[in-house]
Amino acid sequence: MAIVFVDTNIVIDYLKKRDNEALIEFVDSFDTVYINDVVIMELYQGARDKRELNYIKKKIMKFEVLKMNQEIISLAREILDRYTLSHNTKIMDALIASTVIMYNMDLYTFNKKDFRYLKQVKLI
Repeated sequence: MAIVFVDTNIVIDYLKKRDNEALIEFVDSFDTVYINDVVIMELYQGARDKRELNYIKKKIMKFEVLKMNQEIISLAREILDRYTLSHNTKIMDALIASTVIMYNMDLYTFNKKDFRYLKQVKLI
């Protein structure tokens, strides 16, 4: 069974279907595509109006949402403690990274630079 966690930038392009058939086919090739509440919050924050927010809510139902717990939050705090100054790690990226590490999943993102230095994160 092929599974993957997709970063916010992938979901944005997927939802907008930005003339990127290759992206859509790639995402659709997985049996299960996961996101977490961080990705959902970033998507909601990017909505320009109520109509767009409702569109996002409807379309993300395709994705499975991974639950976050204290273990994930603690790991994110450790990542921030270790890499904030050296790599300018953002809170949301640390939470996404800790989620994929704890669930032992591959991460599909266009922003590989945000995660490349984390050896436990498997990027595709």
